[in-house]
Amino acid sequence: MLALEHGDPLEEAVYCEVMFDAATSGEIPEHRDFIREKGIPFLDAHGVKVTVLRSSMTYLDSFYRVVQRGAAAGKLNSWPLCGRCCIQRDCKLPPITAYQNTLGPDTVQYIGYACDEQERLMRLDGGKKVSLLAKYRVSEADAAALCKRAGLYSPIYKFTSRNGCFFCPNATRKELRHLYDHHPDLWAKLLALQQAPNKATERFNRTQRIDEIDMGFQWEDRQCSLFDPNNYT
Repeated sequence: MLALEHGDPLEEAVYCEVMFDAATSGEIPEHRDFIREKGIPFLDAHGVKVTVLRSSMTYLDSFYRVVQRGAAAGKLNSWPLCGRCCIQRDCKLPPITAYQNTLGPDTVQYIGYACDEQERLMRLDGGKKVSLLAKYRVSEADAAALCKRAGLYSPIYKFTSRNGCFFCPNATRKELRHLYDHHPDLWAKLLALQQAPNKATERFNRTQRIDEIDMGFQWEDRQCSLFDPNNYT
């Protein structure tokens, strides 16, 4: 939107969709639908080419990959580790890098770091990667307001302050509860993975297995039911 408003060059928008399996997007469904029904049509309407990339490797491919070396050699790679996301490494960055290599050497990439994200802005090289948010002094809050005014504010921010794949080990308890309550089909896919034998790690996140998180939610539901006034006459 900033490029369109200020006349900065904008030839193409590139989106890499990480997949859980060949048919299931890794995006939270609300955000998946937002991208497909709001974001891409907006760019199309403004004459911006949209390229959607996908890796040949899915989350399940990574999960069931057998580790070849190290202390976990011979075990399933299983759950991605917090802070060391093998899914970003294996499923997101390779198709982006491969696509970038097909472009001209003078191609400039716009990165969405806000002007108040100084630590992230330090990662930019100042030439090939540029932040228009920093150029026009747009903060994170300003960016959110800009998206809201344009009708392009993702609905996921009704229940979370961050965005990640539905299987992200960094997901907050509130995000996981949303998945449990509103997308039981996806939750069931994660629970089913707990049954896989010989995993490199049993923990879904830093502290708990996915079945332990599930039992916690079931316990919360039972407690709510006990105190529901409709249960009493």
